[in-house]
Amino acid sequence: MSQVSDRLNMIDLFAGCGGMTVGFQREGFRPILSVEWDLAAAATYAANFGESHTRWGDIGLVREDEIPQADVIIGGPPCQGFSNLGSKDVDDPRNKLWKEYLRFVVTARPQVFVIENVERFSRASEFELLLDEADHGIIKDYELSHGVLLAADYGVAQRRPRTIVIGSRIGKIELPKPTHAKDGAGGLRPWETVRSRIGRVDERPVTTELPEAMTEYFGQRIRGEFKGNDIHFGRQPTELSLQRYDHVPPGGGRFNLPDHLLSRCWREKKTGTTDVMGRMRWDAPSLTIRTEFFKPEKGQYLHPQWDPDDPTRRVNRVITHYEASLLQDFPKDYLWCGSKVEIAKQIGNAVPSGLAAAIARHLKEHLG
Repeated sequence: MSQVSDRLNMIDLFAGCGGMTVGFQREGFRPILSVEWDLAAAATYAANFGESHTRWGDIGLVREDEIPQADVIIGGPPCQGFSNLGSKDVDDPRNKLWKEYLRFVVTARPQVFVIENVERFSRASEFELLLDEADHGIIKDYELSHGVLLAADYGVAQRRPRTIVIGSRIGKIELPKPTHAKDGAGGLRPWETVRSRIGRVDERPVTTELPEAMTEYFGQRIRGEFKGNDIHFGRQPTELSLQRYDHVPPGGGRFNLPDHLLSRCWREKKTGTTDVMGRMRWDAPSLTIRTEFFKPEKGQYLHPQWDPDDPTRRVNRVITHYEASLLQDFPKDYLWCGSKVEIAKQIGNAVPSGLAAAIARHLKEHLG
């Protein structure tokens, strides 16, 4: 590691299970403080990066004298109020947490900060307030660049759009340019595929349960630590569900089901929700991995293996937690803490580490 990268300290706010830190650490950044209020997510972060600099609790309770100086601050203030799946309520208290993020910026005085959020954030009224703060408010020393980046354009095997804001007080830093494109258009590398991430994972999980294991973080007992095949477990779908899965080809969804297998709501809703009960394609990126990827009625989460001529060569199940983590670009040996649902939430809420690494690599060109 170079002397330059040795000096690049970072703070990760609303850190979740550490997706952004995975990418930034890969590029030589050193986390010196992370803050996360959810116990299971904070425990996962601590398991992978160390408990000593991980703060579990309300970000509003972190005092200014507890905030160290840092070169970079990264993080994604909770976005449910902005999400297309959320309440879209501008008064949702979760939409105000970006102000806590700015409190850390003012105190730590980083050279650069990065905010990531859902695509809709860039069209929210709170986003306009953020721009105002950079124009003539508490972060007026920072120049902002912002836009929506597609994770697949940066080497992630997932078509996941995210709003990215880069604030810099060392001169404006534009967003990183794509390194990948569909079919390698424009001379860029072709998109990564589902096959490249989960093609070698066992198609037939041998269990439906997490192992019996407990650990302790922050003085609290919690399930874990788990890694790899520990979270490669299946489910027990009903016979009706299996019949439905069997009719869905790669790239297909609920519209491929015969009438007798349609639920009443699907039968009455002839348009929209096209990815529901969907099956992934081997040779394309997945769609967005959300927090309930283990429910096929929530999106395109069926395993991509499906032979049109040989029913025995069809894998009629949803992706496992392990497969979802790989599609989110987590390392194969990443450690996880929590219940099945808690781990799924951590995976779905995370920033793909490949996208974070692309941003980190870009920032290194400007930091000294």
